[in-house]
Amino acid sequence: MLDYDAEATAYDATRGGVPRADAAAEAVLSLVPGYARTLLDVGCGTGLVTERYVRRSSLTVFGVDPAPGMARMAARRIGATVTLGDSRQLPYSTRTLDAVVTVWLLHLVPFSATVISEAARVLRPGGVFVTTVDKDAAHHAHSDIEALLAPYRAPREPYDAAATVAETAARHGLTPAGEAHFTGQGQGLSPRGAAANVERGDYASLLGSHDPAELARRLTALPEPDEPRPDPVYRLLAFRKR
Repeated sequence: MLDYDAEATAYDATRGGVPRADAAAEAVLSLVPGYARTLLDVGCGTGLVTERYVRRSSLTVFGVDPAPGMARMAARRIGATVTLGDSRQLPYSTRTLDAVVTVWLLHLVPFSATVISEAARVLRPGGVFVTTVDKDAAHHAHSDIEALLAPYRAPREPYDAAATVAETAARHGLTPAGEAHFTGQGQGLSPRGAAANVERGDYASLLGSHDPAELARRLTALPEPDEPRPDPVYRLLAFRKR
């Protein structure tokens, strides 16, 4: 896991910045019903996407993040509705919110089932939970980079696997309510960029046993090593509370 306090100041620039945030917010809001009045962004990070929920809707928007550095940046963007808190124990009362969103969160945490159960708890009946799923699978999809990395993938199911998320949601009274996709603009990596990530250990949780230097060498040996591959396309699922 990254040190998100240390990452806060550079996080947006290294994660697609405004174009990706715009695309994410538009897709999320397309899954939020018109009768919703409140939205909670869990793991809001710097608030770059959260701010767009405020700008593009009439919703009262809240944000929660466990990293003080991230929460401070989000508070500068959207104000006092940002709270320092844990996604496993949300600081909100039961059945008080119309929408709960987790974007690029579940893939990071082995306790994703607990996050989903907390989202269900704080939602009113008829409220929606919107989340990204299968995030890592979106990167390098069908590219020569993925073909090279595939044999090294750790043999575990991702924390945000769509089937697992849907099963967990169902156990907590959440039923499928829609799907959307958006492009991670500017996030297509070149082989040389992927090699740098491997050497930094960015893929440590995704890859099994490997020699980082050798894997980086193989990546940079791919054709056109400085040419970015296609941008990832992320998948969002929505679930409605019965």
